[in-house]
Amino acid sequence: MTVRRLSAELFEECGNCLDRFYEMREKDAVPDFYADVKPYADLWHAKIEQWQQESLLYIQTERPKYVHKPTIDTAAEGMAQVFVQSFYKETSKKRFVQTIQAAQYTLQTFMLAIDEKGEDI
Repeated sequence: MTVRRLSAELFEECGNCLDRFYEMREKDAVPDFYADVKPYADLWHAKIEQWQQESLLYIQTERPKYVHKPTIDTAAEGMAQVFVQSFYKETSKKRFVQTIQAAQYTLQTFMLAIDEKGEDI
């Protein structure tokens, strides 16, 4: 999977996390950790790690203007947290939404940088 496609997939999943967060609050639901949260988190944490590694390689070779290693690291860390937190209604709404927005902004900026180059590794 290309880093561009993986970025788009993570961007979309951030939106899904936001929807899940509001749904869990509305339903006042409590997820089953081993049946719901852990399999989901394991799948997405692997994708986040893959995206982080591939993104850092892309940055080293292509040197995009507005995306740097700390930005990628922060976005990956934020996504890893909110992908799990989206299941729990006790999560702070303000911080959750801000973290999602920051990750989506980084992903969008990165995808635009890739599109400008017209290449994808």
